[in-house]
Amino acid sequence: MTRIERNAVEVHGIVKHYGETKALDGVDLTVREGTVLGLLGPNGAGKTTLVRVLSTLIKPDAGTAFVGGYDVLHQPKQLRRTIGLTGQYASVDELLSGYENLYLIGRLLDLSGKEAKARAAELLERFSLTEAARRPAKGYSGGMRRRLDLAASMIGRPKVLYLDEPTTGLDPRTRNEVWDEVQRMVGEGSTVLLTTQYMEEAEQLADALTVIDKGRVIANGGIQELKAQVGGKSLQVRPLRPAELPEMARCLRETGVPATFSEESGLLSVHLTDEEQLTTVIAALGTRGFGIAGIDTKLPSLDEVFLTITGKPSVPAPARDKEPVA
Repeated sequence: MTRIERNAVEVHGIVKHYGETKALDGVDLTVREGTVLGLLGPNGAGKTTLVRVLSTLIKPDAGTAFVGGYDVLHQPKQLRRTIGLTGQYASVDELLSGYENLYLIGRLLDLSGKEAKARAAELLERFSLTEAARRPAKGYSGGMRRRLDLAASMIGRPKVLYLDEPTTGLDPRTRNEVWDEVQRMVGEGSTVLLTTQYMEEAEQLADALTVIDKGRVIANGGIQELKAQVGGKSLQVRPLRPAELPEMARCLRETGVPATFSEESGLLSVHLTDEEQLTTVIAALGTRGFGIAGIDTKLPSLDEVFLTITGKPSVPAPARDKEPVA
């Protein structure tokens, strides 16, 4: 069978049913070698189902897919040796230590004993797990288990890495460590398919985006390309009282103006399709007595692009320091 060289992942017309529910409805996408594709969509859009198909964990009902040049249906064994997968929940063996988990996976991937030891030590260091390396994983915090799970998916230096919402529940410091490691792997030649609901994560890592909703691809392109397609401008409002951000967004939605907010940046964002909306926004907030410290306009944010395309707001970035890092 002819190997596919240009694209690391090619998906054509993939369909998957669960009873009467069509989880995937003719999905097409490609991921160029050595790049990160961000797969975006609201909960239940079909993102995880697609990752499971591309990992050979489930079979599609129709369509074709190739990963690393291998057919998902006809060459599953060869395909599995080229991929790494981190799902939404940690899958490490809790009875083994962090080091033992990584060493075992390395040996299962045919690394020599020496190579497996060296790679395990390298990844434990990269993910700040060296001090806990010899402790059973069952004693790890949630963030530590997540980092160990990510390290496990990377130990074989996979050509294609699937990251299914990899930083859910992680604190900002650990999230940044994960991002750094993903960028390092891409720099070394790996290809990444990243599913996420965090627009900040997509903007940080992705070279291109595919937006999926109700099992169908509804948008494709680079970040700037999608922003240009949406058009208009983004109004950034900084309130005098940051605690009022959720109430301000609710106020605007009640007037028919979609709005998002970020507690981390302290900004309310509104996608403006015309100049009259600016007057509407300022009037609505003023009437309700909300104080405004400053306003600015720029190209639409990725949150606003997501809201415009799907009709649903993205998930806010995780709050700071919820999870201990060691």
